[in-house]
Amino acid sequence: MLETFAALGESNRYRIVGLLRSGPRAVNDIGARLGLNQPQVSKHLRVLKDVGLVEVRAVAQQRLYGLRAQPLRKLHDWLARYREVWEERFATLDDVVEELHAKEKSHGRHRKP
Repeated sequence: MLETFAALGESNRYRIVGLLRSGPRAVNDIGARLGLNQPQVSKHLRVLKDVGLVEVRAVAQQRLYGLRAQPLRKLHDWLARYREVWEERFATLDDVVEELHAKEKSHGRHRKP
């Protein structure tokens, strides 16, 4: 899991994963769409492949890179465990903010939008 976060922590790799959501692409296509040169794209794809986020398949003379679902599913499941905690804390924070607004209004400190 840590390797997945580390790989996605680099902005170009994150952008590549976002681009691959729409389907497999060749290195040159990825580079053209993201404004990166071929060696940069290849380096980032190697890292993503090493952590299991992408897979490569040969089609004629091209190599197409696509996302692998399993590591992304694991990441989603891991984050889901924390989502409930976050949502509860945000709900509590919403209650506190509403309470503060109500106190401001009752004391005549209403802010104009």
